[in-house]
Amino acid sequence: MSDWPRYDMDFLNGRRQRRLRRTAWMRDLVRETALTPADFIWPLFVIDGQNERTQIRTMPGVERLSVDLAVKAAKEAAAAGIPALALFPNTPDALRNPDGSEAYNPDNLMCRALRAIKDAVPEIGLIADVALDEYSSDGQDGLVRDGEILNDETVAAMVRSALVQAAAGADIIAPSDMMDGRVAAIRQELDAAGHEQVAIMAYSAKFASAYYGPFREAVGSGKRLLGDKKTYQLDYANTDEALREVAQDLEEGADMVMVKPGMPYLDIVRRVRESFNVPVFVYQVSGEYAMIRLAGDAGAIDGKAAMLESLWAFKRAGAKGILTYFALEAARLLG
Repeated sequence: MSDWPRYDMDFLNGRRQRRLRRTAWMRDLVRETALTPADFIWPLFVIDGQNERTQIRTMPGVERLSVDLAVKAAKEAAAAGIPALALFPNTPDALRNPDGSEAYNPDNLMCRALRAIKDAVPEIGLIADVALDEYSSDGQDGLVRDGEILNDETVAAMVRSALVQAAAGADIIAPSDMMDGRVAAIRQELDAAGHEQVAIMAYSAKFASAYYGPFREAVGSGKRLLGDKKTYQLDYANTDEALREVAQDLEEGADMVMVKPGMPYLDIVRRVRESFNVPVFVYQVSGEYAMIRLAGDAGAIDGKAAMLESLWAFKRAGAKGILTYFALEAARLLG
């Protein structure tokens, strides 16, 4: 090193940014963004049966769980410091129909899971997805007539679904369908039924994305899907439209909003966070999970490091919390 030329570094005026990166404890001390298990919501896929678990081909490490095993998973989540679960049922084929009427059966798979988990692990929050794709025979989030997705008729069915979920123990109702007016209708009917304390987490900026494929396999809607969802989910070329959707859901009574998917939409997370003084959540969806998991399993990347880096990115962009299939693994690492 002595043979290398010496440069006049006076222009730095003593400002050497690398001092703050020199040691691990210093990096921790000055870190701008925090990530803890309390930032995670763990999505769980629920199936019928007893002591049943099935693998999801496109989501290595994620399983569908019968209600009794979902209860065990809830206990693990609570022990790891995860504050809430988001439940998604895989409704048996025989109970699916064009009207999605199983969605408002008070003894459906979702409601049985809500009751069982709430009874066994009352301290953990439960978020109930409200959409018809998990119950319908056509894989769409709304009712379909002559190839058209019906808005108002879908909202009426979703209200009925939200009411049975709230009665079963849901702490948060999460309409994920992107129908116009559904937040106001659900809020009105929840209040009228005495569920004023049940919150609404609106999937306000949900984009028509290619990243949902593994999820649709997990809930059994993918093979049924007729057409696409572009008439109600957002065009991924638009950002102002997403802000209009968020504004409308908040005006209708949403307590918190969500951006979905996550990594390809960090700009939306940031814009929503800066535009509205409300909790903003982000969903690291199944395709994002699969890419990181599969690349890590193949040795192409350090899977654990990439997982944590992605989660920190959501917090850095302004997300209050993250729905992620990595929740339990990440919580244990951070805890």
